[in-house]
Amino acid sequence: MNWDAAVTGVGVLLRQHYRHLKRYLLVPILVLLLTASNLVSAASPRINFLLYCSGCHRPGGEGKPPNVPTLHQELGRMLSVPQMREYLVRIPGATQAPINDAELTAVINWVLEEFNADTLPPGFEYLSVEEVTAARKNILADPLKYRRRYWKAYQY
Repeated sequence: MNWDAAVTGVGVLLRQHYRHLKRYLLVPILVLLLTASNLVSAASPRINFLLYCSGCHRPGGEGKPPNVPTLHQELGRMLSVPQMREYLVRIPGATQAPINDAELTAVINWVLEEFNADTLPPGFEYLSVEEVTAARKNILADPLKYRRRYWKAYQY
């Protein structure tokens, strides 16, 4: 077999049919890649919690007090103190999570609903993206000290 002729023949075929290949093969591949990248970046709040929070707070949100507080029921009660609202965003794990502000907002609100719905204060409003964006710029150096200062009911 003459490989040079075969390779040249394939090259000629590709040149002749490039327009069709581009339309029928390259465009669908591009669409598939863009769709896949959107699916990865559009993870649900629960998935983002598991990826970025459960390493410390554990998958069930139970934490390891006093350094890693439980996420069950306590956060709802904490939110009766205005300073504790921004605390949820300013803790190092939240502030430094590799997700955008909208995704972080969704994670925090998911945690509040999932683990604290029964203890949220009357008239509670979920965090907004704007609120998270503003608070996230101001990371807490000592979350435990902040909790003790503003959350008098903190027991550790």
